[in-house]
Amino acid sequence: MTRNRAKRPVHLHWGFMGIVAAGGVLGALTRYGLGTVIPAPGAWPLPTLIINLSGALALGALLEGLSRRGPDVGSRRVLRLALGTGFLGAYTTYSTLAVDAVHLLAADAAPAAAGYLTASLLGGAAATTAGIWLGAWHHRLTAGARS
Repeated sequence: MTRNRAKRPVHLHWGFMGIVAAGGVLGALTRYGLGTVIPAPGAWPLPTLIINLSGALALGALLEGLSRRGPDVGSRRVLRLALGTGFLGAYTTYSTLAVDAVHLLAADAAPAAAGYLTASLLGGAAATTAGIWLGAWHHRLTAGARS
């Protein structure tokens, strides 16, 4: 009698976990570094906004580009895990977005908090959409060059 053992999910493979962890370390260090050099005018959380919007743009472009190149296997899976889940997952910081909004509210700056949350959420959706568009455009451009 033979048994068909189900494949282990990706998140249970030590090698894939290591790839995500390595990307996460680099993403967190990059976020920290940028957070120290981008000014925060009047204690408004501009660094977090820029980091999150750029991360949303990059993630949209990455995932769209990878999905247009084929199934999530081999090097595409490694890139998705290292750059998408690891690097960009640690680079973007939605927990800090929430803390920043609470700090603005605690400082009686409700309009600033509302503007920050609106810019973050709507801007994040727009940045992701732009990233998807860029990923599709790049795919069409490179596919046409290969033909």
